[in-house]
Amino acid sequence: MIAYISLYKLQPEVTPEKLEILMSQARVQLLRVPEILTVKTGKRVNSSDAFPWFVYLEVENMDKLAICQDDPHYIKFREEVLKPNISEQETTAFEMEPRKDVKYS
Repeated sequence: MIAYISLYKLQPEVTPEKLEILMSQARVQLLRVPEILTVKTGKRVNSSDAFPWFVYLEVENMDKLAICQDDPHYIKFREEVLKPNISEQETTAFEMEPRKDVKYS
């Protein structure tokens, strides 16, 4: 099981109200992708944290993540939600199964 975490810095014009809309759009659009098992999104609690927004996805394996990222719903999310509203992003993937060799993920 893969946890894929993306941290985002927002464009200066993104208001707290707009961030709420982005969070809703992330859930709605990404849950349409069949390979995605779980979607979580949230906003920072501490204003000193570098990234004010995150999106967390769970998929079965890295192959499913690649398929997910080619899905039209994911592409729409990236083009309509992310590109106009974020200035920087950091992403990483983690294997969540204990004792599983990551080369088989």
